[in-house]
Parts: sequence; C-alpha cells; structure tokens
Amino acid sequence: MIYRLAAIAAASLLAAVPAAAQEEPPKSVTVSGNVALVSDYRFRGVSQTDKEAALQGGVTVTHESGVYAGAWASNLSGWGTFGGANLELDLFAGIKKPIASGTNIDVGLTWYMYPGGADTTDFAEPYVKLSATIGPANLLAGIAYAPKQKALGNFSNTPQSRGQAQDNLYLWGDASVGIPKTPLTAKAHLGHSNGNPGLGPNGTSVTPTGEYFDWSLGVDYVIGPVTLGVSYVDTDISKARSAYLLPNFASTKNGSSIADATALFSVSAAF
Repeated sequence: MIYRLAAIAAASLLAAVPAAAQEEPPKSVTVSGNVALVSDYRFRGVSQTDKEAALQGGVTVTHESGVYAGAWASNLSGWGTFGGANLELDLFAGIKKPIASGTNIDVGLTWYMYPGGADTTDFAEPYVKLSATIGPANLLAGIAYAPKQKALGNFSNTPQSRGQAQDNLYLWGDASVGIPKTPLTAKAHLGHSNGNPGLGPNGTSVTPTGEYFDWSLGVDYVIGPVTLGVSYVDTDISKARSAYLLPNFASTKNGSSIADATALFSVSAAF
C-alpha cells in the first residue's frame, strides 16, 4: 500500500512537470488599445469637431521597464482650416515608474499632427504626470509645457506678429472614485491653460483666448469591456472673450461659441 501511494505521488509530480513547463513567462512587451465614439471632441474644454460627434482610437506598446509609445487619432471639423484629412494624429512616448506604494510618475512627450494639413500646425508638448491611489480614489496631477513653436504663434493680430513663435502651459488635475456596490465611477477634471492670445497658422490655437480654466464632472458606467460615460464640460471663456474664437472657431450652425457648456456622451472599449 505504501509503495502504491508513493507511486501515485511520483506520477502526480511527473504529470505536473509538463504543465509547469507549459506556463508562459510574463511578457516583456504588452500592447493595449482603445476605441471610442463621443458626442463632441472637447480638447481642454473647447470643441474640435464643431459640436459634432467624433470617432477616436489609439494603441499603446509598453515595455516591462515602464517605457511606452503609441498613437491616438480623432476626426476634426470646424477647428480652423487644417485641410488634408481633417484628422488629428497624436504620437506619444514616455516612461512611467513607481516612486512609492500606489504612486507613479509619468514623463513623456506628445507630438500633435494633422496629416495633409499645413506643416506649421504640428507641435510638440512634453508632460509630467503624478498619479496616486488613496483608498477608493484615483488622483492625477499633470503639467504639459509646449516650448515656443510656430504652430502656437500669433498669426492673426498684426503683420508684425506673423510667424512669431509662442509657448503654452497647461496644468490639470483629475480624480475618480468608484461608487460602492455599483458599476459606476464618479470623475472630475480641472485644467488651466496659459498661452498665446490669438490664432495660429490656419486659424488655430491651443489657447485662443490667452488664458482660461476648463472643468468637467461626470459618471462612467461599466458593462463588461464597454464603458458608457456622461460628463458636464465647461470653461470660463466669457461671451466677450469668445470673440477670439470667431470666425474660425465658431459653430457654423448657429454661431454659438464652441467653448460653451455641454453634456458630453461617450461609448468606449479597451482591449
């Protein structure tokens, strides 16, 4: 009986060896992506699609060291006169590393491109993000500083200003928290832009009014791999200051400012 039990145990161990050998080691490189349909593409509170819907998507390749690179794209309309494909294509790369338990730092650069449009509308923007998890809350603080570039310059006020390079600073904070016993997540955002008070090449600008705040409050509802979202998005750009948004930045439908408050709806999925 003892020999029989020993034989069974030995056989079990031998059977387990191939199973263990078949286990795949952790991948050093992972690929993730996302796709979304939004009722309006709001970039820092200002519509990039003339208050119309946008289809967006991106892919990110991440190494186990924390180094990552990727691309993200969205259709455009009414945001200046880009020409070409009326498409925004963002290329980005950086490194994200933990600096304490539940706290990470992310340093990288985004290159904003508009395929087929004027070359001077492309610009680079380095960023630093600090994220932390405190209890049920996820917090993030970020700073994005775009050094002086022609794409951010003032091409609209006087002939002397044409071709002038400008810089831009954006500070923001995000917070999200899961609502207990529900599939809902509450989220909030506050940002501040400080840059060129005017329009750049092709009637575009990152901060057309020079300086303003943007904010949003919303809720996400998760259904399997799909997330349904709704948010209230607004800025402090007054009616008088919204003159900077005319005519290139105005809604062609009724002339209203594309920095007005709006309810933003989204359907997204990650893979």
